[in-house]
Amino acid sequence: MLYALLKTLHLLSIVVWIGGMVFAHFFLRPAVGMLEPALRVRLMHAVLGRFFNAVLVVALLTLVTGSWMIVNTAAQLAQSEARFRMPLEWMIMATLGMVMMLIFGHIRFVLYKRLGRALQDAAWPKGAAALAQIRLWVMVNLVLGVVIVLVTVLGVSR
Repeated sequence: MLYALLKTLHLLSIVVWIGGMVFAHFFLRPAVGMLEPALRVRLMHAVLGRFFNAVLVVALLTLVTGSWMIVNTAAQLAQSEARFRMPLEWMIMATLGMVMMLIFGHIRFVLYKRLGRALQDAAWPKGAAALAQIRLWVMVNLVLGVVIVLVTVLGVSR
């Protein structure tokens, strides 16, 4: 029961993270393009701040639940004296997931702060540049997230 609960939390966290990136990149960003730069930068700063706070939570949940499921599986196999060999899909998922978290850290703690400074200074071109960098790294994370889902669902042929 606990494993099922943690796996559900793991999956829901990933849905929030990937779904939020899809929404921001493909729906929100094009729609705010029609706004004047000052309003666009203010709106995106507010939206991204809320989203990034949620991603902090779901990234931590993903890390904790994923780690617990791997350790739990290894422990169960050890109790039955079987050798644990982590599947390649899990290794890819864990590795790319950690890369996504590092990229998110850069987005949240470097680029988003740059966006906030541009907003404070009313430096709209700098704000637009920060948003462009955020957009680039969000797209990288989105691609990595989709690769993880595909590898996990479809497997890796050996």
